[in-house]
Amino acid sequence: MAVSYGESILIKMTPEDIKAIKAKMEQAGIKNRSAYIRKMARDGYIIMLDLSDLKEVLRLLRINSNNLNQYAKKANECGEVYREDMKVLQSQLDEIWEAVRGILERLANIS
Repeated sequence: MAVSYGESILIKMTPEDIKAIKAKMEQAGIKNRSAYIRKMARDGYIIMLDLSDLKEVLRLLRINSNNLNQYAKKANECGEVYREDMKVLQSQLDEIWEAVRGILERLANIS
């Protein structure tokens, strides 16, 4: 189903205005100027989140999951796991939770 726009609005801008809009679009990672201008006209803001630390949390989760799978395999093969292995796993999990708490705190402070 195609979206139909009923009315056009023509606005004139100085070259400086257009340059400023392009800079803000690049900063926000937006390529569609019409969509950007509509969003800004309606809402007045765009929130851009830097979630690069989320990638680190996912990396830690993968490592932790791989280690857990190895420990489970070892337990199934020989019937036991080592206390030191469990301490490493718990330490990794604590690190993951600390990173998640930091992300959640930053998200909660967005106004």
